Amino acid sequence: MTYVAEPRVDAYIDALPAWQQAICREVRELVHAADPEVAETIKRTRQPYFVLQGNICALLAAKDHVNVFVYDGGIVPDPAGIITAGHGNKTARTVAFREGEKINAPALTAMFRQIIANNRAGGWRKLKG
Repeated sequence: MTYVAEPRVDAYIDALPAWQQAICREVRELVHAADPEVAETIKRTRQPYFVLQGNICALLAAKDHVNVFVYDGGIVPDPAGIITAGHGNKTARTVAFREGEKINAPALTAMFRQIIANNRAGGWRKLKG
């Protein structure tokens, strides 16, 4: 997959332990594979975000896991049950990955594609309202 890597996102990932780097790199590949127009940026001073006509997701490494915040307003279906937190959150939900856990790539990619489609249709706030 070819995309423009944001050097600050590289720096964020490179500073993590190896297992967290692997998770972040896989998520990064999946979000870019969901749509070639996805862009990377840094928000909140140091947090990697992936955007396309609005936020798609963000990465945040914690001590014992990596959080992938999906910005979907809680409206994107989760038939595989990959959402781990934020079920009642009005803006974003979380998919957390711990060391040794396998990423459900098809489910996460489907979620990214739906978020991107929703962003292109005006964003979840417009669609939900």
